[in-house]
Amino acid sequence: MNTHTLPRPKAPHSTTLQKAQLEKTPLEKTPLEKTPLEKTPLEKTPLEKTLFSKARLTRALLPETAPRAAFGQIVRNEARLAWRLPAGLIFGVGLPVLLLIIFNEIPSFHQVQASLGGLTAFDVYVPILIAMVIAIIALISLPGPLVTYRDQGILRRLSTTPVPPSWVLAVQLVIQFCITITSLLILIVVSITAFGLDVPKNPGALVLAIVLSIAAMFAIGLCIAAIARSGIAARAIGAAAFYPMLFFSGMWFPRELMPALLQNISNVTPLGAAVEAIQDSMQGQFPPAEPLLVLAGYALVFALIAGRFFRWE
Repeated sequence: MNTHTLPRPKAPHSTTLQKAQLEKTPLEKTPLEKTPLEKTPLEKTPLEKTLFSKARLTRALLPETAPRAAFGQIVRNEARLAWRLPAGLIFGVGLPVLLLIIFNEIPSFHQVQASLGGLTAFDVYVPILIAMVIAIIALISLPGPLVTYRDQGILRRLSTTPVPPSWVLAVQLVIQFCITITSLLILIVVSITAFGLDVPKNPGALVLAIVLSIAAMFAIGLCIAAIARSGIAARAIGAAAFYPMLFFSGMWFPRELMPALLQNISNVTPLGAAVEAIQDSMQGQFPPAEPLLVLAGYALVFALIAGRFFRWE
């Protein structure tokens, strides 16, 4: 019997397989060898697909920051609302022009009076009417929409969108400022062209006095919007502040004829300081520092108070 044994067969192609594994490129990896980072979009899990779709939808509907064009759109919308409910224009333009017509029909209002500093009563009352226009819009028209939007939850809803609620505040300031400037231009132009008022002799000082008056009164209006809890409360607080201020502006009794005590009080009220600054600028003088500082102080203090206590919801 042949005891010679056959040699043990070698593992077929073992060297070839090892060489192939060493030379394998990333493109030749099997599906089991792929890492999660190398998955293609087609290989996403159902959960990953759902989250990805929701993220894309959220980015499409709610961008991280609102475009600047949105601010202009809000301004246009609020302007349409102000035009449909023109309370500010009616009281800011109609009432002062009506008073101008009444004053013009009183003969004594066109007589120069020494007690009024060599001015006519008509000359004295035009700055008072200018201050009254600013006060009506600042104390009545400005706080109302802001308080109403807060009561209706509009500001709270805006907090869920990219539009910051502060834009609503800025839009109301822009709208009411435009209404104020339009009303004042109409009042001054009508006074000059229809009733013979002299053209303001110091236009630059007049602009400065009006801007400071608007800043002071608007800051008070924002403070009313900050503390009022309803639209009715805002109107009540505005009216309670409006009539005493109007008295010290000289509407019922000219400031020049007030006793010394009332004059001193008038000088530190916002409308009293506004009338003094506007009157001096219309007569060609630059306003003294006192009324300008009073107006700037009211603007700064009440703006800080409004910023501290204003609530968005």
